[in-house]
Amino acid sequence: MAHKPPATRSDYVVFRTLQTRWNDNDVYGHVNNAVHYLMFDTAVNGWLLDNGLLQLKHPEIVFIVAETACKYHAEIVFPDVIHAGMRIEHLGRSSVVWQIGIFRNDVQTAAAEGRFVHVHVRRQGLKSVPMPVSARGKLQPLVR
Repeated sequence: MAHKPPATRSDYVVFRTLQTRWNDNDVYGHVNNAVHYLMFDTAVNGWLLDNGLLQLKHPEIVFIVAETACKYHAEIVFPDVIHAGMRIEHLGRSSVVWQIGIFRNDVQTAAAEGRFVHVHVRRQGLKSVPMPVSARGKLQPLVR
């Protein structure tokens, strides 16, 4: 199977800037693999919050993570500034498949690429529910 090259910034629709932290580095001198998932979560949920799709205080309906994956291409180290590019691979009735590219500093190719599946659920019982038209309208421009 041929290796697919890393995505570039132009492959993503919106970006959020994140700062690496001193404690993100592991004993190998680079950002630990688990931190990439925190970056995905922070970028996506920050975008949802800014766009009125995430309520922090006792929401009845929430997005929960159903699946994550990450492909690593290059090291990230503190104090790199991260630009998390986001796009939506699939916008379903009650799910969103996010793709996130993690870019360090001014590098044009992704250091890591993630897949992050959110399911829109009723908090009580965690049963999926359709997203409202207003939410879909805010998410639709990110579909690529």
